[in-house]
Amino acid sequence: MSQRNTAVPEQLRTLDDAQAMIEQGFCPIPPREILDKIAGKWAIQIVVVTARGPRRFTELEREIEGISRRMLTLTLRNLERDGLLERTVYPTVPPKVEYQATPMALELYEAMLTLTNWSRKHSTCVAASRERYDARQAAEETPGFVPAPGRFPATA
Repeated sequence: MSQRNTAVPEQLRTLDDAQAMIEQGFCPIPPREILDKIAGKWAIQIVVVTARGPRRFTELEREIEGISRRMLTLTLRNLERDGLLERTVYPTVPPKVEYQATPMALELYEAMLTLTNWSRKHSTCVAASRERYDARQAAEETPGFVPAPGRFPATA
């Protein structure tokens, strides 16, 4: 595997190391820009699929429902450019190309699993909260509605 995209410099082994460099004025790419890139619907799905093992373009196209060939191509290029995917071209006829998650992408995948598990754990609470909110909104939209004191907090 090529180390040009996946090697972590010695001075950036921990979050504290990275924070120290940011405080010294060295932050080549703002975190928001990176988060915007990886938070996209297609990027997340590609990272998830390639975390399970190398995939060919057509396999990715089949496994990621609804993605167009053009969007898949663009997203793969961006993820490769950012060091999250490694593209391997095999000298066969026709050429065989595989995409594989880099160690950095596998670390991102673990973080996404944490978020997924959090959402599963709290899905019942979110559903109940939505029901309460929707009921409150429906009641407030009812003609002649007067909230009971202390029942519905004032909205800003």
